[in-house]
Amino acid sequence: MSLKKSILLVLIILVIDQISKIYVKTHFTYNETLEVFSWFKFVFIENSGAAWGTKLSDFLPISEETGKLILTVFRLFAVVGIGYWLYDTVRKNLSNTLAIAVSLIFAGALGNIIDSVFYGMIFSESLYGGELATAFSGEPYGSIFHGKVVDMLHFPFIENAVWPEWVPYFGGNTFSFFEPVFNIADMAISTGVGILLVFNKKAFAKTEEEENIEATEPQEGTV
Repeated sequence: MSLKKSILLVLIILVIDQISKIYVKTHFTYNETLEVFSWFKFVFIENSGAAWGTKLSDFLPISEETGKLILTVFRLFAVVGIGYWLYDTVRKNLSNTLAIAVSLIFAGALGNIIDSVFYGMIFSESLYGGELATAFSGEPYGSIFHGKVVDMLHFPFIENAVWPEWVPYFGGNTFSFFEPVFNIADMAISTGVGILLVFNKKAFAKTEEEENIEATEPQEGTV
């Protein structure tokens, strides 16, 4: 896979991700829901932490703002590292499967870091049932590095079901599947990681050059 094709894939995902986020941010009030099907809804929420809304301040004796800053800086370093991984993969002409997977992961990581770094200083606050958020309104809800990631995709395949009474601990309690709300960037990351896990051997297949080098190396126990 060429570098141009990798960049094109990243740009396509990034554009779709950002268009969807900006549209939802400026057309939905916070927690507003639009039901497309019973199993698919648009639900506008914002995530100021890591995966599933986890915050560093939940585990460390630091303020939420400091935790957010640390998380954003970590994400920046991670994006740079993933970007180099993609470049190195293409430069060494490794498998297309690996290049596609890393491109998806890089696009998703970059999409979410844009929210974390810039959205706080671009958009006004999104409120429950209040006015819609606007861009460059002069009243941003945060500052650089303190933005919130916009999520909107929700697939409640099972909603408000009840565990049978005979199920230990959970019996009689309600549950839903699938509860998380996510975005296009999250989908890209999950898909990329899934490709690496499912097609591991194909993704990390040795190149012809590596196989030739191994073939010419003396085997253990030979003279």
